[in-house]
Amino acid sequence: MPLKFVLRPNEKVIINGAVIGAGDRPGSFFLYNTANFLRGREVLKEEQIDCIEKKLYFVIQLVYIFPEDSTLNLQRFASILDETREARPDAAKTLDEITRLVEGRNYYRALKLCRKLFRAANGAAVEDGANQIGGGADDDDTPTTDRMP
Repeated sequence: MPLKFVLRPNEKVIINGAVIGAGDRPGSFFLYNTANFLRGREVLKEEQIDCIEKKLYFVIQLVYIFPEDSTLNLQRFASILDETREARPDAAKTLDEITRLVEGRNYYRALKLCRKLFRAANGAAVEDGANQIGGGADDDDTPTTDRMP
């Protein structure tokens, strides 16, 4: 069963490192094989990093989007994870689960869980937008696994 997702007008998605953009109308897309993807609203830009939780998210994002550099970025992940554990002892269980997901190469789910740390750190949900990480209703359409035809 393919994975269907909808891009809003002018929204972008990264699929296996390629940036694909929608036109001025919404568009439905289907992924029929295994692919790494992030919608534009899920992508964190480096200049948006303003807390340790976003730093952790960013490095997981790099591992996910650029698997060719995963060795270096996984080393960075381990270092940033240690910093995050020190800064957020209240999030130990969530960080353990993120670690388990990263070790299992389930980066998309690790990113989704990491986004929840932003909300906990800020005390409020992050608004959904083209240049921000999602926090809206669309977060629930996360694929449970990569789907094949």
